[in-house]
Amino acid sequence: MPRLPRVPLATLPAFRAVARLATVRAAAEELHLTHSAVSQQIRQLEEQIGFEVFERRGRRVFLNAAGTALLRSIEPALAQIDDGVRSARALACGAEQQIRLTLLPSFAQRWLLPRMALWRERHPDIALELETSQRVLDLQREGLHCALRQGAGRWPGLASERLADSPLIVVGPPQAALRLRGRGPQALAEEPLLGDAGLWDRWFDQAGLKVASQPVASFSDAGLMLQAAEQGLGIALARELLAADALVDGRLVRLAPQTLADDKVYAYWVVFAPALADWKPLLALRRWLHEEMARSQVRLRAATETSTAGRTGSQSRAGSASRVRARAR
Repeated sequence: MPRLPRVPLATLPAFRAVARLATVRAAAEELHLTHSAVSQQIRQLEEQIGFEVFERRGRRVFLNAAGTALLRSIEPALAQIDDGVRSARALACGAEQQIRLTLLPSFAQRWLLPRMALWRERHPDIALELETSQRVLDLQREGLHCALRQGAGRWPGLASERLADSPLIVVGPPQAALRLRGRGPQALAEEPLLGDAGLWDRWFDQAGLKVASQPVASFSDAGLMLQAAEQGLGIALARELLAADALVDGRLVRLAPQTLADDKVYAYWVVFAPALADWKPLLALRRWLHEEMARSQVRLRAATETSTAGRTGSQSRAGSASRVRARAR
């Protein structure tokens, strides 16, 4: 069996960068090397392994079939090395440490930011740097320590912990609750709807109605949709967790008992590289997130029970008054 050539490991970061960016110049800028240094590393790699890994098309370079196979085989190892370096750097920090966290703008606005003071009070020596984005960012590539995500909890190469389920519920301002009291789901279809028509159709179908929803406004950000509902622009089909604080404060009211639930889609997770699993700042953040999620759900249940009791009492008093009037006649 012929002996395999020894791969020059120092050339692999340059190989990966050129493969991803498709130009030597861009790879050189990312790696803080000269153009000629990156070109030399690619030539050294190809000479050592005995075959070309790129096709040159003018100033652009593209992986050939052999290069694609090579990148696929080395990428997990390089990612693991990057995670290890990040973990070591985190452990080498001084007393003031920082966690770089990515999350959706709606989650940051509606849930995390109102609790930042509590985090700072509990962990004054651990700063949080928030990177909000609608995209699922690559933690390794973006230099991030962890993410708060929605989904099924499976992201290749990453560890994940389930934080909370969050079904979709119907919410609106208090005046809408007064207007709709005692009426069924059909009355909701007559209200100005906010959000995604497909989700509304699924909700009405689950409630036993065939409705072709026509929302008055749709939003790319759930936080903006909830703000619009608070301002009386319509009723929203929103994630319970994002609406929780407004429901507890009375800025929003739940308008129907039916939920639209899908455990594979609507759960919230904290996601991180396995190499950082035992990093103390991240351990502290994960523990705090679990505690605050649980506390948020307890407050929401208490507020819901109080609201339900209040509505039941009002209906009971209204029924008693009607009976008194009937006897008077």
